[in-house]
Amino acid sequence: MELPKDPMILFSFINTKLRDKYTSLDELCDDLDINKADLEARLKAAGFEYNPNQNKFW
Repeated sequence: MELPKDPMILFSFINTKLRDKYTSLDELCDDLDINKADLEARLKAAGFEYNPNQNKFW
């Protein structure tokens, strides 16, 4: 899957998917064939971290 390049759009896209369809980041990454470490690094560089209790980046 081609992810958005812009970090704010990526942040919104991933959080929407987590809210609407996936119960965890692992589930999302497995289903969409996304490298979890790369995704977390891209969002961390933009100032966001994943919170598993809330199932979202913030």
